[in-house]
Amino acid sequence: MSNHDVNDPETYALTHEQLEKVLSTIDIPVCPEFVVQAMTEAQKDEPDIARLAALIAADPGMTAAALKLANSAMYRAGNPVVSVRHAVERLGISIVVCVLVAAALRSSVTGLPAAWMDEFWRRTTQQAVVSALIARRQFGISPDAAYTYALFHDAAIPMMMKRFKEYGQVMQDARSNGQRRVDAEGSYFPCTHPVIGSLMVRNWGLPPILGLAIRFHHEPDIYELPDATLPGGALSFIAITQIAEHLSADVLGEADIDVGPGLFEKALAFLGISDGELDDLRQRVVLALNEV
Repeated sequence: MSNHDVNDPETYALTHEQLEKVLSTIDIPVCPEFVVQAMTEAQKDEPDIARLAALIAADPGMTAAALKLANSAMYRAGNPVVSVRHAVERLGISIVVCVLVAAALRSSVTGLPAAWMDEFWRRTTQQAVVSALIARRQFGISPDAAYTYALFHDAAIPMMMKRFKEYGQVMQDARSNGQRRVDAEGSYFPCTHPVIGSLMVRNWGLPPILGLAIRFHHEPDIYELPDATLPGGALSFIAITQIAEHLSADVLGEADIDVGPGLFEKALAFLGISDGELDDLRQRVVLALNEV
């Protein structure tokens, strides 16, 4: 049971002291210049596709990611694309920005074991793809924004892993005991990944609604909060990702500790997903996970 007063938005606001504590504890990466350039270009009335393609082509990792996504089941149409320019044209401007942001996120934290980082970002990308897939089936929810939210909602975990040497062991113990990650973080460390992630989104100039969704995404009473505290648009991103996480864990035969059946059912109800739609969605998730 949450101790928050759900009718008081200030309950969730960070005080100046809390903000200073987080910023003095964790170094939040700045947004890379190439992402700033891409976001600026994308917001123009007539974005320059050639310029965006050049930004991607300058990095082999981004090139591979763009081509793989453009040829995935979600975007595949006709013959496979083999050039960055054609990938950009197929994906569209907003998804291209997502690819750039994903690459920047992945390179934002260094100094951790490569195998751990590869697995973390593989799973994060899976969640982003599945979240976009779910959003595509919902009215009025941008798949691109859902993808970006899913990329960022746990992006502070590597920062905590790097900052606190005991973080990995604490999380391993918590999982063995069936304890949620955020609860273990709150017990052992001066900050949690939702708070850090929300500050990172703000620093990177992404839409405030994404930061708000990240800030709240582990609160147990999110579906009871008033719209003044957590707008429906932000809650939609949370619900989509909770469904993505729960279904992915189920398909992969893993335990789902952080969402659980209760929040999963509330997420389904919030988005109005029926049992029949859920069965179809589960099959699509299987296909999506096999591709990422």
